[in-house]
Amino acid sequence: MASLDMGGGGEGKGKQKKMNARVDFTPMVDMIMLLVTFFMLCTTLLKPQTMQISMPSDKDDIKQENKSQVAADKAITIILDKDDKIYYFEGKPEEATVYETEYGKDGIRKVLMSKNAEAMKKVEDLNREFANKHSSNVKQDEKYREEHKKRLSDIKNADNTPSAIIKATDEATYLNLINALDEMQICFIGKYVIDKIHEQDLDMIKNAVPLKK
Repeated sequence: MASLDMGGGGEGKGKQKKMNARVDFTPMVDMIMLLVTFFMLCTTLLKPQTMQISMPSDKDDIKQENKSQVAADKAITIILDKDDKIYYFEGKPEEATVYETEYGKDGIRKVLMSKNAEAMKKVEDLNREFANKHSSNVKQDEKYREEHKKRLSDIKNADNTPSAIIKATDEATYLNLINALDEMQICFIGKYVIDKIHEQDLDMIKNAVPLKK
């Protein structure tokens, strides 16, 4: 009877079978896809925070003098220049005196608030009225916000509110423009345009009344 040699002559003793280590990345791919989906949904649901700006029309059938046509007694023109200089004049250019001012509460903001005092008072009353108007009902709360937004817009764009024309020289910066637009929001100026600057404007600021320090 033949015997079966399991030892292989003793030469194979002590040898271990090699194992190949492998990392399964399949769960990682699934997790990445979930994260991508999550961020896509969140980005879609976020409402963009933008500022509405009225620009003068470039249509051929509208005359140049009517592009920024506003009531003379309610119009204020703001000119932005280099070195953070800012000028303004009220009414028609040919009848106006140009004043140099500055950014901030003691400068152009004070001028705009004075010119828009009636509307600002109405905005304060409106905010006070809606201060406690909140509801646990989501739809009702949304109605409150929409009503407040509409009434605020009506106040800012009423016929007796001022209109601002913002112009910038070639040496003014984007930051100057942003600061000027911020002042429109702070002072609740609802009617304003960004217009091109003309030679007449440049000549006017040369003779502006200097800022008193």
